[in-house]
Amino acid sequence: MSRIDEVFEGLRSWGEKGLVVYLTAGDPTPEGSLAYLKAAADAGADILEVGVPFSDPTADGPTIQAASKRALDGGMTVSKVLSLVSEFRKTHQTPVVLFGYYNPLFRYGIPALCRDARKAGVDGFLVVDLPLEEWAEMAPQARAAGIDWIPLAAPTSAPDRIRRVAASGSGFLYLISVTGITGTRTALPPEVASWTRQVSRTIHLPLAVGFGISSPEMAKAAVAHADAAVVGSACVKIVEHYGSKAEGPRALHRFVASIKKALR
Repeated sequence: MSRIDEVFEGLRSWGEKGLVVYLTAGDPTPEGSLAYLKAAADAGADILEVGVPFSDPTADGPTIQAASKRALDGGMTVSKVLSLVSEFRKTHQTPVVLFGYYNPLFRYGIPALCRDARKAGVDGFLVVDLPLEEWAEMAPQARAAGIDWIPLAAPTSAPDRIRRVAASGSGFLYLISVTGITGTRTALPPEVASWTRQVSRTIHLPLAVGFGISSPEMAKAAVAHADAAVVGSACVKIVEHYGSKAEGPRALHRFVASIKKALR
């Protein structure tokens, strides 16, 4: 059983919903990034999505695009992302999912990446722009290394396709709540609840709903028929605002704790 599986099993036994927090590796600096990751974990994040910065993050809105640029300008690379995870793993057991785009992973080399990611303590990969038809490029090697392959589904995904990606993935299904790019919103589309309920009845994986969640109230609404909420841009905005100031990780801790409280 993977660390991600253990998290969702524990959440079910405790009768609470999970919180997945996204942060961009290397933002605001490599050292500062580690402090923010630790703050999120200490505040109750059940899983961390660590974004691998990329120059053309097509699924992301302005907030995460800017975070990727800050990280790249600071010299962040895939190798340094793995080093960041290794440092985090020295003190925390919170599952870590590498979230990103295929190009930098491909350039690193998939066999080496899977080997090194496992050694660093990575628990899952979520590759935004690698569709089901091209999973053979990486998924089998990830599984062979004992790393979960996290599938994505969007509101435009047909029911049969959602069943297929869920059946071929592991860890959890990331259910995108809206069409479009990442970014904070004030409310989720009204159809999210019924759609999530429908999906939950047809797949075996836990469901995590993301894109746009920016408050405890939105997170609670998102998990009405799901197992976890994903909060990304709202957390990255805190990093953007505080940068390397000591107050930054404390502010993130307060925000993450407020979200997690709503999910218990």
